[in-house]
Amino acid sequence: MRIRQRALLLALGLFLSVNVLAGQAGFRTVSVPGLPADPEPVPVALFYPTQSPERTIAMGPFTVHAAMGGVPEAQVKGLIVLSHGHGGSELGHASLAEALARDGYLVAALRHPGDNWQDQSLLANGPARYFSVRPQQASRVIDALLQDPAWKDRIARDAKGPRVGAVGHSAGGYTVLALAGGRPELQRLATHCSDNRAADPILCSVAPTGEPAVTPSGQLDQAVPALADSRVRAVVALAPLGAVFSARSLASIQIPTLVYEAELDRYLVPRFHAEWIAQNVSGVELHRVSNAWHWAFMDIPAMPISTPDGDIGADPPGFDRPAFLKQLGKELPAYFDKIFELSPG
Repeated sequence: MRIRQRALLLALGLFLSVNVLAGQAGFRTVSVPGLPADPEPVPVALFYPTQSPERTIAMGPFTVHAAMGGVPEAQVKGLIVLSHGHGGSELGHASLAEALARDGYLVAALRHPGDNWQDQSLLANGPARYFSVRPQQASRVIDALLQDPAWKDRIARDAKGPRVGAVGHSAGGYTVLALAGGRPELQRLATHCSDNRAADPILCSVAPTGEPAVTPSGQLDQAVPALADSRVRAVVALAPLGAVFSARSLASIQIPTLVYEAELDRYLVPRFHAEWIAQNVSGVELHRVSNAWHWAFMDIPAMPISTPDGDIGADPPGFDRPAFLKQLGKELPAYFDKIFELSPG
């Protein structure tokens, strides 16, 4: 009897110790080879589950709470690609990446070459290239991690293959919707800004619209290749750029899609973007974030960062961004858990 009691106590002790140590976020960086036509490497911040203790480290204007170089768990629930907005950073959504990692996911937050805080040259190459390259860069990261000896056997699979999802904010929201099957139509964006510049002024002052393309009625814009990535099985679009998609294009998205709308978004006015997407993607879930501006989904930087829509760290009176991000950090892992449980491994 005593032997059984001791064994039970030992097992209980091991269980408790694992639960104390589990639920940490690890952090390391990798560099992914670029696209054939654009060989610039893609920097990627990896957040992943670990039992190594976390630390708080300032990285430029953002702060990471993770175990630097911590030993990854033997298996992760799935791979989530995280795409930042125009001129953004792979660390701008660190708190969301950390939350997903603590829930068991490998998160690959890429820095889009040519469209980040250091280099915004991709815009100068025209709308066709801008809207093509961003999703291709994200797919390249998926390629690399599913082939990487350090990660490929850790990423959970089921009957449908590896469990892969994507999260994106702003232009990153466009990016993940393109991965989901939405195809940008450049003529539509140019026409949108021609007709609605006063109602959607910030987007139309920033977006690479160019001149309206001459595209025969009912045909897809041939300037942009097919961008869908069949490995991506669910997406979350945070205050996404949506005016570049036609209703027909959005209707082609057949995977689970969750859209968050910032109620007071001035950068991407919701009726032209988040709400347009929600009206046309079958089975979409739309969450409206009350009293929120466009930057509500980003961590608050330690210094002012100006944009055409004001400081990234500013919020409307009464909006509690840390509390919102904490809640979002619970909702996103729960969403992907629900999706991937439909096809258990």
